Amino acid sequence: MPQPQQKKKRLGQMLLAEGLVTELQLERALREQKGSGNRLGKVLRDLGYVNEEGIIKVLGKQMNIPHIALNNIVVDPAVVHLIPEMVARRHQVIPLYKKGSNLTLAMVDPLNVFAIDDIQQITGLQISPAVGTEREILKAIERFYSGTGNMEQAIRDADLKSMVEGEALSPKEAEQAEESPVINFVNSLIGQAVKEGASDVHFEPDREGIQIRYRVDGLLHDVMIAPKSLQAGVISRIKILSQLDISEKRVPQDGRFEIKVGEKDIDIRISTLPTAFGEKIVMRLLDKGSVLIGLEGLGFNSETLKEFDRYFRRPFGLILVTGATGSGKTTTLYSVLQMINTPEKNIVTIEDPVEYQLKRITQVQVNEKVGVSFATGLRSILRQDPDVVMVGEIRDGETANLAIQAALTGHLVLSTLHTNDAPGAVARLIDMGAEPFLIASSLTAVVSQKLVRKICKACAAPDNPPQDLIERLELAPLLAKKKGTLMKGTGCAECRGNGYAGRIGLYEFLPVNDAIRALVVSRASSSEIQKAALKSSYRPLRTQGIFKALEGHTSLEEVLRVTQDIEL
Repeated sequence: MPQPQQKKKRLGQMLLAEGLVTELQLERALREQKGSGNRLGKVLRDLGYVNEEGIIKVLGKQMNIPHIALNNIVVDPAVVHLIPEMVARRHQVIPLYKKGSNLTLAMVDPLNVFAIDDIQQITGLQISPAVGTEREILKAIERFYSGTGNMEQAIRDADLKSMVEGEALSPKEAEQAEESPVINFVNSLIGQAVKEGASDVHFEPDREGIQIRYRVDGLLHDVMIAPKSLQAGVISRIKILSQLDISEKRVPQDGRFEIKVGEKDIDIRISTLPTAFGEKIVMRLLDKGSVLIGLEGLGFNSETLKEFDRYFRRPFGLILVTGATGSGKTTTLYSVLQMINTPEKNIVTIEDPVEYQLKRITQVQVNEKVGVSFATGLRSILRQDPDVVMVGEIRDGETANLAIQAALTGHLVLSTLHTNDAPGAVARLIDMGAEPFLIASSLTAVVSQKLVRKICKACAAPDNPPQDLIERLELAPLLAKKKGTLMKGTGCAECRGNGYAGRIGLYEFLPVNDAIRALVVSRASSSEIQKAALKSSYRPLRTQGIFKALEGHTSLEEVLRVTQDIEL
């Protein structure tokens, strides 16, 4: 049993020889290591004495163990599965390539002789260790064991010869499909989509197969092309989960189902659309836990949030949240409802569909087939003694007028509207047939929002945009006064090379004051309303985006991409 101690001393002596740690630091680390049982390298890093790069450099110099960056390495799935996932996670290793009887293995701790012996016994191969950072190796394990490798394996396992290409299965065949590997394939797709933070999964049939794409951070990217032979089975499996008619492929259908992925409860909305090569399916993934993060977590800055808070805590009035489809309007409204949800308030919503179930809030689902529309549902809700009413979307004049009347009769009404900016909400209501003087009397505030991609923290670096752009956006004074630092993502394994990870909201808040009301009554244009709003606390989306860029949350390029249709 002297080997582990020899290993510890060996790494410590190498670091000591290179001057990366002192004798006192090494002694303390060895005591900590004895008590915790962790690897010495991890203990030294946790104590702040050395970083992973220092350890990698020493190993390369003194032990001739190469460092392999895993960001862009593609590994053969057959090589990955030489080592069970449980073993890879336990030892923090990832197999890279096999040449004859030799297996190159990326390891967090390439001096771990027990891990090397264990893997040699499992594979029957000689191990050539390489070193990788812990973050890179854990990401690689997620990517290669839980990613497309599993999906490809599911495709290989699927025996779908009995299914007729391009045709929906009969009920009997669908029953058989419930026991086939196609289930594993669909489950793998959904599980990987959740891990990657996808909001949508697209199944797009063409002449050759099924193009599968994920929408991550607002942008679609290709995942894989599944064989044409899987098409009928995949469509039927998703339809069965969504309780749709599997025999009907001529008309669009909508459905939904719930699934648990790890610790997350995911609500999935399904939309089918007949195409020339079969039905296209889009799955919208909704994480029920995301609604609980609060307005600050969504991206509201403290100044805007403080002002917004005053308005949604008022006992009556109409507050609108505007933005494009998928910009997070409903999530914003849910966050507001969570903040004002108290036992003394009766809160009722009418939605299409009900995206998240909220405790102590009555939620009504629109059902046009039985006559429950936003308008008819709102009429019934107003007879239920509500304090707060949330209307999922104002789509027509009847709903708009009912929402306005509800606000005028002592209710706080929250709703969404499709406009590009906050000032445009007034014109949209007038176009729907609402009277300007009633809008002026009921509308208290408008929030407009867009989502921008956040810079990946793992590869963030200072950005140096062109000077003419800095001058055009009037950023020079702010940068000169050190009021912020422009950043960009350089691309790494964490963000799959695109420099961004996750999204954050941009919010412009338009309080309806006396000056705005006068303009509304006079049917002023959106640009006139915006000019008047700029004299108060209102700041357009592009300005809000520039502030986010100066704070290092997003890049200037991303702000310009998202707000290109917004004029300052």
